[in-house]
Amino acid sequence: MSNSVKIGFLGAGRMATAIAGGMVKNEFKGSDIMAYDCSPGALDAFTAATGAVGCEEPVAMAELCQAVVLAVKPQYLAEALKPLAGKLKDKLVISIVAGMTLEKLGSLTGANRIVRVMPNTPALVGEGCGGYAVSPSATAEDKALAEKILAAIGGFYLLNEKQLDAVTAVSGCGPAYVYEVIQAMADGGVTLGLPRDLARKLAAATVRGAAAMVLNSSTHPTELRDQVCSPGGATICAVNHLAAKGFNSAIIEAELAAYKRSVELGKE
Repeated sequence: MSNSVKIGFLGAGRMATAIAGGMVKNEFKGSDIMAYDCSPGALDAFTAATGAVGCEEPVAMAELCQAVVLAVKPQYLAEALKPLAGKLKDKLVISIVAGMTLEKLGSLTGANRIVRVMPNTPALVGEGCGGYAVSPSATAEDKALAEKILAAIGGFYLLNEKQLDAVTAVSGCGPAYVYEVIQAMADGGVTLGLPRDLARKLAAATVRGAAAMVLNSSTHPTELRDQVCSPGGATICAVNHLAAKGFNSAIIEAELAAYKRSVELGKE
């Protein structure tokens, strides 16, 4: 696969900037990345952050690129694609548009080679995770290019498209659940007399450290939890209180609600 493949972005918002920014830190050249956005301010910020080439209109961007990343809000996608009618037929299309199925993307773009990605916002700091699915017509080279792009912003897993709704519920929406936990932990620290800024830093660093222990070992999370819970200690009292309040079931029910809504969005 050649590094000279030119990749265009339709949409130059924060997530597009994060992806392109990760790309230029990982073997891609800024001169091989192009973008168009209807907002001149967004486009200027994108090019300043990435060294990419800004295009004044989308057709020029599409014609110069072999792959196009769709990075616009789902409600604006159809309108954004109108100027590109017939222009994406022979391109690789990579979509991070929420709720847009491979079938819908094919209908809107006219493309056959499509990669649908479900990222999450930690991609903004190079810690993204999620899943992606590919259309039957996507080639091995298409998959390799998509994997190289995604590797620049985190860890992503090739899945059956039907599994992407579950990925949405776990990792796509998941940062919001974690932020709620961090905020609750920080509020508790403030209640106990800690300064707000310190309480927030302690809570966030604790979540980061605990996650690293799960990711960097083969030890089951339940066993890691038990290692913290000394007999008759403070932690087991806290864990028992969480269980009594339905903490685990609340998280699972939240994911089920997110999954249901994700499926609905895919049908709208």
